[in-house]
Amino acid sequence: MIKIAPSILSADFSKLGSDIEKLDKFGADFIHIDVMDGMFVPNISFGIPVIKSIKKITNIPFDVHLMIEEPSRYIEDFVEAGADIITVHFEADRHLDRTINYIKSFGVKASVALNPATPVDNIKYLIKNLDMVLVMSVNPGFGGQKYIDYSNYKIEEVKKLSDKYNKDLMIEVDGGVGRNNIKSVVKSGANVIVAGSAVFKDNKIKENIASLRGEI
Repeated sequence: MIKIAPSILSADFSKLGSDIEKLDKFGADFIHIDVMDGMFVPNISFGIPVIKSIKKITNIPFDVHLMIEEPSRYIEDFVEAGADIITVHFEADRHLDRTINYIKSFGVKASVALNPATPVDNIKYLIKNLDMVLVMSVNPGFGGQKYIDYSNYKIEEVKKLSDKYNKDLMIEVDGGVGRNNIKSVVKSGANVIVAGSAVFKDNKIKENIASLRGEI
């Protein structure tokens, strides 16, 4: 089954609780939470207090995407805040194997994100120990960007590694996915789709989620 993970970076923060309740009601599989520190990416979003507060109003698993420097410093804090999946970027932590094992030691799922210019081969030896790989199909830091076309080839490469080494791997794609291209993204091998503006556009969360699923 293809999972839809709405990114709350595109939600209306004046009524975030209400939007999350709608995600619960209208069938989101994960809630994708982009944490940015203004260092690893040129933007700042939100952190642990926001995650803790919204965890109280939903049972949807939290897919926490750490776009921060040295994420290993904060893993335990994000677990305590309610993360169910934690994604770290390949470039962000010097000892990535150690960080992945550290994440898994808390009983949560571990994921590595690949920026557009990051080769898939970089995770060849890690992939057996991962629960998910996140293919960034835009340059991280801002919502609403256009999908980078060569991302499909990267998804296909991750799928080949998954078929060979880890058949249970979730392959997530983040950035610029909507009704016009979700079918090709899934065909390339993705099984978790992050959607920001494609879900929250025009405050039609129910219709937008249904529309995305209808294209798969």
